[in-house]
Amino acid sequence: MTTSNAGYDLTPLTPEQVDEKTAHLSEEERRVLLDHGTERPFCGTLLDNKTSGVYDCRLCELPLFSSESKFDSGTGWPSFFQPFDPDHIRYIDDSSMGMTRTEVRCARCDSHLGHVFPDGPPPTGRRYCLNSIAMSFRETS
Repeated sequence: MTTSNAGYDLTPLTPEQVDEKTAHLSEEERRVLLDHGTERPFCGTLLDNKTSGVYDCRLCELPLFSSESKFDSGTGWPSFFQPFDPDHIRYIDDSSMGMTRTEVRCARCDSHLGHVFPDGPPPTGRRYCLNSIAMSFRETS
């Protein structure tokens, strides 16, 4: 078992576990999470969420981002300046769409989350631009 610094199991899901977890997904969730799609800007349900909590992977429930690192980037997608735990994110070079970007995926289930850009606020200077549909929100007290 591989464990993150935050203490979460990062063991990749088996094909059977992936099949089980994807069986309930809508067509749009499948398009984003599995086919690396992007939801339209300003339409995601988590864009304007200002409640304290944790943003988990919609597929495997791994904590991805905290509300403490969320900021309004004006781009139309939920944006964060750092992940919940760096071990929970996987980075992939993406040269689709005629440009070079860095795709962000869940480290445990490999679901597509969005992209990270080098134009975020301090202290990291990063902007994790994510699809609302790729995450679920868990309120914390």
